[in-house]
Amino acid sequence: MSDTNARIQGLIDGSPVFLFMKGTPTFPQCGFSATVISILDHLGVRYESANILEDADLRQGIKDFSNWPTIPQLYVKGEFVGGCDITKEMFQSGELKQLFEDKGVLQAA
Repeated sequence: MSDTNARIQGLIDGSPVFLFMKGTPTFPQCGFSATVISILDHLGVRYESANILEDADLRQGIKDFSNWPTIPQLYVKGEFVGGCDITKEMFQSGELKQLFEDKGVLQAA
């Protein structure tokens, strides 16, 4: 495993919900990252994040790691959920909230 892959795996393993994004939760630097942040905040999910714009190795490394070409990328309990479109669709259908409840990262209402 490369150093970058090991670092990515450590980030994912270190938090129940992890988001690789452009910018930060308080200052997202693309609309797609802002959309995922707003969904997570709306659901009240606690998460950690990494700004891929600050680190070229991380920016390319996460795409290689997940075999997914776009950012943001959302991980829940170590599993890749998807990018903005998938997260948004899952949120709209209620599937995302259910996933968070099933994984124990969000209390059922």
